[in-house]
Amino acid sequence: MMNRLIKDKEIAIVGGGPGGLTLARLLQMNGAEVKVYERDASPVARTQGATLDLHEESGLAALQAAGLMDEFRANYRPGADKVRLVNKMGQIIMEDSANATDVRNRPEIDRGPLQKILHASLKPGTVVWDSHFVSMSEQHNTWRLEFKNGDTAFADIVIAADGANSKIRPYITDIKPFWMGYTAIEGAVYNSAAACPNMHRLLDGGKLFAMGDNKTLIVSSKGDGSLVFYPGFKSAENWVDECGINFGDKAQVLAWFKSEFAAWDSVWHELFENASIGFIPRPQYCMPLNQMWEALPNLTIIGDAAHLMPPYAGEGVNMAMLDALELSQCLMSDNFEDLEHAIAAFEKQMRKRAAEAARQSLESTKLLHSAEAIEFMSQMIS
Repeated sequence: MMNRLIKDKEIAIVGGGPGGLTLARLLQMNGAEVKVYERDASPVARTQGATLDLHEESGLAALQAAGLMDEFRANYRPGADKVRLVNKMGQIIMEDSANATDVRNRPEIDRGPLQKILHASLKPGTVVWDSHFVSMSEQHNTWRLEFKNGDTAFADIVIAADGANSKIRPYITDIKPFWMGYTAIEGAVYNSAAACPNMHRLLDGGKLFAMGDNKTLIVSSKGDGSLVFYPGFKSAENWVDECGINFGDKAQVLAWFKSEFAAWDSVWHELFENASIGFIPRPQYCMPLNQMWEALPNLTIIGDAAHLMPPYAGEGVNMAMLDALELSQCLMSDNFEDLEHAIAAFEKQMRKRAAEAARQSLESTKLLHSAEAIEFMSQMIS
């Protein structure tokens, strides 16, 4: 039986990433009327990013509650959680070579298959594609949402799951993320076995962490035979705008890498020489750990939109999916007198939990880009 707090309520989730889709699934399981508004034109509008490690207490707990563990087991990648630690010369320092034959505490799944699992679990028509949110206004306790394509929608409850550059967050709080002092650049190589065989062998189907000179290079294999890689380094906040690099030109990016990572072995050049698509610079920001705002009765926020943090502790998608689980539990609970109290209880716990995850992520980011990086990573995988 549907909880009285959301009975006869139209719920709009803006953003169709793992957090938004997980929330939609959990609410639909309990009879709620939900639409997910996603800016992409279709499920295949863009290439999905790196592999994800889901944690038992968060991402996996959400999938368990959503009744999707069988589908997860059919799609995750045993052994992809294997980690090799190497130095800047490409020499293996240490590796965690345990191959999983069943779901472990942090099993790996590619983002694309995870999205497909979640999409398939929803009622047909739940996701409204090509819905690039522009603005919204409140009319008689109902939100009117406007999209770039000219469409409009109405909802009694709006949940922002629209990522790091959330357009809905300013309706909740004016708190902004702070600059961390680092930038990463995302690259990808399709059919890595043929395109960059040396790096493919060094990667060996898992993850590769290379560190030296206060810099990182992280490489991850994907189930489709491709790999993604991320050089990370200290930089000025405006470096992307002022560096003069055309990130669609791999020759320019390779020239930059040879200069910035000058003391690194040429073995890494194979990645940049065979990159399949344009590079994506990713300046690193984090929300303040002590952020606070007053709860609203019909609007809330989850995932990166709520608590953006650096990716160097693997917490982002897990926090988003746990947000979805805990918010759904609050909205379905009989313990709150109204929606505002339910949302307030969720946000209080969410902020506390995310602050601790962000603290760990900040610490990991600093250590991985320090002189002690290899020692720190050795302790992590030992």
